[in-house]
Amino acid sequence: QLQFVESGGGLVQPGGSLRLSCAASGFSLDSYAIGWFRPAPGKEREGVSCISGSGVTSNYATSVTGRFTISRDKAKNTVFLQMTILKPEDSAIYYCVEVAACVPIAYLTSEGSWGQGTQVTVSS
Repeated sequence: QLQFVESGGGLVQPGGSLRLSCAASGFSLDSYAIGWFRPAPGKEREGVSCISGSGVTSNYATSVTGRFTISRDKAKNTVFLQMTILKPEDSAIYYCVEVAACVPIAYLTSEGSWGQGTQVTVSS
């Protein structure tokens, strides 16, 4: 199974920014659709954003649209999640994982195993 390593989390004040990284361990991320997820009330995890293997398609949860941007860098073999105008309700452990396809977030499903995630805490 594919293994990912998340990093970039931390403590930030409301209104601040963070950039999360999702790196591949021992394989190329090329052609894999990748999604970011976080825990949510009533469910194990909810989709936050996804990007297609080509990088052409991306989708976002309504709660983060306009504030988060997902991208991929083939040279670095990494997918990024740029988070801006952070709110306390964005506090969570963020996970990246392979997804079958980058579809609207309500239909986004994960494939493969989960990594350790990276903790984001938004607090003054």
